[in-house]
Amino acid sequence: MSNWFSEDVQELFDTILSLRDQEECRRFFEDLCTVKEIIEMAQRLKVAKLLRAGSSYAGINRETGVSSATISRVSRCLDYGSGGYALVLERSEKEGQP
Repeated sequence: MSNWFSEDVQELFDTILSLRDQEECRRFFEDLCTVKEIIEMAQRLKVAKLLRAGSSYAGINRETGVSSATISRVSRCLDYGSGGYALVLERSEKEGQP
C-alpha cells in the first residue's frame, strides 16, 4: 500500500463511500474542496475519457483548456497508474453514462 494511505485517508474514503446520492456528494465536496479543486478533478476525468477515446493532446487541450502537463499526467496514470481511471471509466461505459 502507498505511503500516503493513512487512517485519516481511509476515513476520508469511507466517508465518501457513505454518501447516498449526487446531492450529498455535491454538498460534501463543496465543503471539503475549493470550487477550483472540484473543477480540476472533473477536468482530469474528462481528459481520461478523451484519451481513452483516442483524442490527441492538442485536441484535448483545445476542447478542455487543460495544460499538456496535466494531460500527460492523466495519460501516465491511465498507462501505469493503479487502475482507478480504468475502473470508473469502464463502469460508466457499462452503465451508459456519458
